[in-house]
Amino acid sequence: MELSCKSQYAILALLEMATHYESGEPMQIRQIAAQQDIPDRYLEQLLATLRRGGIVKSQRGSKGGYLLAREPWKISVFEILECLEGLDIKPGEDDTNSKSVDSSIVDEIWQEARQAANAVLQKHSLQALCQERDSRRQLNIMYYI
Repeated sequence: MELSCKSQYAILALLEMATHYESGEPMQIRQIAAQQDIPDRYLEQLLATLRRGGIVKSQRGSKGGYLLAREPWKISVFEILECLEGLDIKPGEDDTNSKSVDSSIVDEIWQEARQAANAVLQKHSLQALCQERDSRRQLNIMYYI
């Protein structure tokens, strides 16, 4: 499994918005795009999808832009990916009568893998990603003599 470009760009944009969350000021698309090196037009589409999913909200006007709809610690990576990619945490239909034993075994393993991946994604919030980023930046700033 791989993270799509769409999801990666969305998470980067949301990290930028989470960094500025405390100010309460909306961020404009071109500002986010420049900071995270995301094409403006593509980011516009992503933010529209995230707005429909209730992850961000938009504010109109000359000082308008986009803001997180909730606190960064209340938005999980899973929720972001679910909004963009349509992840499904529910188990599939249990139709064991029409499936072969081999097929059922493969389906069960895949379901277990999906549940484990979903649990990891639900555990990490935007706030946790921001904190991890900040601690790694601190390590990069340190130098030794």
